[in-house]
Amino acid sequence: MVIVNVTTQASFTTKDGSTIRSILDRTNAPVQNQSLAEARVPTGEATQRHYHKLAEEFYFILKGKGSMEIDGDTRDVGPGDCILIPPGAWHTVTAQDELRFLCCCAPPYSHDDTYFE
Repeated sequence: MVIVNVTTQASFTTKDGSTIRSILDRTNAPVQNQSLAEARVPTGEATQRHYHKLAEEFYFILKGKGSMEIDGDTRDVGPGDCILIPPGAWHTVTAQDELRFLCCCAPPYSHDDTYFE
């Protein structure tokens, strides 16, 4: 059995500019096919627009309000919203209020699978 508490994990900045804390991934558990992290985007900031060739992502908004853009389609997001980001889809999230969300990636998140314009 593997149990990891998010408060024991150090934060780091991803290639797109969000600050995340891994909850479960290859660095702290015998994870093979996915990763789960808590991400934060400060008020008024956005992640750099990017895509992943391999990873399918889910964002589950826990706190704050903002907008999510995927392949040119922009929508408001807030607590309780879950967003599917398919592999190859250009995306960015902008925080109107500080956003805190869970990010699940399959396969697990990798800096090497993050691409920019």
